[in-house]
Amino acid sequence: MYSAAIYPPQHAPAANPFASMPGYEGIGAVVAGGFLPPPVPLQPVAPTQPGPTPEEWNIPALSEDAARQAFKGYVDSQCCYQSGPANEGVITNMESFNTYRLRLETFTESRSTEMAEKPYEGETADFYAQPAPTPWEVQAKIPELFTKHTEEIRVPYTSNIKECNACHAEGTVSCKDCEAKGYKQCNRCNGSGKDGEENCTGCNGTGKDRCSKCSGAGKIKCETCKGKKQLLTFIKLKVEWANNVDNHVVEQNSGLKAEELNSVNGKELFKMAQIMVVYPLYGFPNPAIVEASDRLIKEHQSKYAQTSRIMQQRQTVELIPVTKVNYKWKNNIHVFYVYGKENKVSADDYPETCCCVIL
Repeated sequence: MYSAAIYPPQHAPAANPFASMPGYEGIGAVVAGGFLPPPVPLQPVAPTQPGPTPEEWNIPALSEDAARQAFKGYVDSQCCYQSGPANEGVITNMESFNTYRLRLETFTESRSTEMAEKPYEGETADFYAQPAPTPWEVQAKIPELFTKHTEEIRVPYTSNIKECNACHAEGTVSCKDCEAKGYKQCNRCNGSGKDGEENCTGCNGTGKDRCSKCSGAGKIKCETCKGKKQLLTFIKLKVEWANNVDNHVVEQNSGLKAEELNSVNGKELFKMAQIMVVYPLYGFPNPAIVEASDRLIKEHQSKYAQTSRIMQQRQTVELIPVTKVNYKWKNNIHVFYVYGKENKVSADDYPETCCCVIL
């Protein structure tokens, strides 16, 4: 512990007073993208492997009536689509392509530090009062899990008071608008003081206008210290929480574009969350999901564990219904898709369209 009598807080510390302070040796330097490496985590405990029951692995097939109603609603929402194919087309075949979607979420906490200052407003200068906690020892309230949030914290026992260099501890600086004169040239007479043969009424013949910026004083409040003459310097800790998400969709070769599935919901088979990291879904019946789970967990560990602390991970598996519908219209076969719990429709080859002009 250091004595405040030996190191009075009224004076600024040396250029880098934290050089020998654990956790702050390189403050101001760029380290690993600006974020501090987290402490070595404890080994997580392997959770039990939950999984869906067999009856949950499939979604009941879409009925022909439900498919037609979804198709009609879709066509009605398109300004250039005529209703004939949707109302009169004959459905010839329907095929289900239930599709799995795996989502891995990794909730992380990252920390970075920098020197900061603010106008001094009577705060306690606690620098040297006792050793400062290291960046990862500073307490921060964790927000709701799997959300994005940022918090800035003044690190305890790093605050010091110094004179404001911007105004040389005067609290005011010269007004740039009038070059500290307190007045500017009259715009009406261009500084002549005359309006023809008469004195200028704008400046009463002086040729000068009082500076509105400084009200004629020639000085304005210092923006750095807000007129306080002193600054509080301290180490600022920035804590960032982020939810890093990756999805993997098991293709079923239905012909529907995979990106279209991003806009719909599926039936949630299960959701598993675990402190620190989850384990691959080895008990899942679809091997492609098992492989994707193992791959994404390794990728997230490699990507995030070096510069942030993994707080929790969560895996979700959804079953997204996809139905391919063939229908006949004017002796030609066409296709539309009904997908997602919302029964959204995709029909790229709709046969009856017109050109609309919106005025």
